[in-house]
Amino acid sequence: MKEKSELFIRVEESVAYVLTRSNLKPEVALILGTGLGDLAKYIEIETIIPYEDIPHFPISTVEFHRGKLITGKLSGKTIVAMQGRFHYYEGYTMQQITFPVRVLRFLGANTLIISNACGSINPEIKVKSIMLIEDHINLLGNNPLIGVNDDSFGSRFTDMSQPYSKKLINLLEEIAFEKKINLHKGVYVAMSGPSLETRAEYRFLRFIGGDVVGMSTVPENIVARQMGMDVVGLSIITDECDPDNLKPVKIEQILENACAAEHSLNLLITNLLSRLT
Repeated sequence: MKEKSELFIRVEESVAYVLTRSNLKPEVALILGTGLGDLAKYIEIETIIPYEDIPHFPISTVEFHRGKLITGKLSGKTIVAMQGRFHYYEGYTMQQITFPVRVLRFLGANTLIISNACGSINPEIKVKSIMLIEDHINLLGNNPLIGVNDDSFGSRFTDMSQPYSKKLINLLEEIAFEKKINLHKGVYVAMSGPSLETRAEYRFLRFIGGDVVGMSTVPENIVARQMGMDVVGLSIITDECDPDNLKPVKIEQILENACAAEHSLNLLITNLLSRLT
């Protein structure tokens, strides 16, 4: 019998603890990013578990990430939601950042909805709008699958030909059309942060095919795909990164812009959940 890896044991221990607080087997997992945690108010909450209570979970060090795991029901689906996430710039390893995704999968979720706040490097994608992620570029300088691979989680050489589910993208486009929500579609570039990019970097990112730039999402996507989850990503545009007209960005403005688009994002997610089969 194959010996369990340390990672597998830690995931099992985290899952076991969550199951002492929750009786639900989630169908869908959600990661709620910067300024987007208020979707939780629509959830029929079963339990709320602070991250610090869960064995082996990282602790969010970003002041506007609330750091809670929520189980309950939303739009008729059993869900588990991360209210706050972890970032490479916080000093965590890629394995720590993506550890919660493995827990979400072992709890039973087979679909992952990821949201984030980001900056637009495409002049046609304006602030306070929403973009569906159809592909990404990983410029974090690291990958969460580096190291010894445990086949219990999936292949080391995970296929990334379709990182974001075409089926879920099509459903969200239908919902946006029906609800008259201006929904873009494009490529998300992940940078390590926490400093924002320079004018030259924005020009480079646009040149290589990026539409928006952020500091998250890609590691979670890679691990979710390794574990066979269907993934969809939604980005709220909180600032416009025009290298020829670049202005200093304040975090307060980023949060305000994220909140301005939150109603539309909530509509998209709740309607998507109601249509999942």
